[in-house]
Amino acid sequence: MSLSDDGGYGGDSHRGPETGQTRTRLPDNDGEGYGYGYGSARRSRTGLTSRNLITIVGVIVLLLAAIAFANRGGSGNSQSPSNDSPKDTGAAQPTAPTGTKPVTGKNGGIATGFPKTEQGAESAGANYVVALSSGGMYKSAQRDAIVDGVYTASAAAARKESLRKVYTDPKFLGRIGLKPDGNAPEGMTFVSRANPAGTKIEKFEGTTATVAVWYSTLFGLAGQGSQNPVAESWYTSTMQLQWVNGDWKVAGFTQKAGPAPIGSDQTAATAKDMSKAVQGFGGFTYAR
Repeated sequence: MSLSDDGGYGGDSHRGPETGQTRTRLPDNDGEGYGYGYGSARRSRTGLTSRNLITIVGVIVLLLAAIAFANRGGSGNSQSPSNDSPKDTGAAQPTAPTGTKPVTGKNGGIATGFPKTEQGAESAGANYVVALSSGGMYKSAQRDAIVDGVYTASAAAARKESLRKVYTDPKFLGRIGLKPDGNAPEGMTFVSRANPAGTKIEKFEGTTATVAVWYSTLFGLAGQGSQNPVAESWYTSTMQLQWVNGDWKVAGFTQKAGPAPIGSDQTAATAKDMSKAVQGFGGFTYAR
């Protein structure tokens, strides 16, 4: 957008007709003997320029006054509560940098050391969803390390055996295309990855928090002739977190399907391109 022109200040179009004027010979100005109406025109231009200058200065002063008034009004309004206030737990809070380092360490590839805040709990929930949805859950040693790093000690002890039964069940592994040892067939790449789209604090009481994480998953086998091609699904996991030994840990969680968006009309990647993407692009540490 550009500013509009206002016709050119002091242009010839502002002059009046010169008919009916009196010829005047100005004294001591021999070089301007043919100045028909010259003296009056010069005075008119000078007056017009002065008026234009005054007008421009006046407009600038008014603009500055309006800006000052608007700024004063904006600062006053900022003191009143808004729908985006962190106190409004019913409204989604945007994922934005806060200046606080969200993670101070890692344990077996899992982020640790989340702050004892609402945002710290949300960051922990998102990272734990990623860990619990990863391909490492299909490997016995990696699964135990993930469970120990994510759950409270009591919850981890209770979950290990039930998870072992699920992830080592030959029928389950066969349905998803993996071999009994949890490995992908030759020439195939197993994909199991969660991609958080958003988090929300359902409840926060200092040392306990309930966090909902909405995320998509990529799951399947990428490779020529795969009977279980990589597909996208959407879930919401709600985690009950506890503050234990300076970090957030999962005491329990529930999962439900969706909400899922309408699929796009993009062409699905080839098996080769999908394998290259999974092997070439790493995951993220999610934080608010």
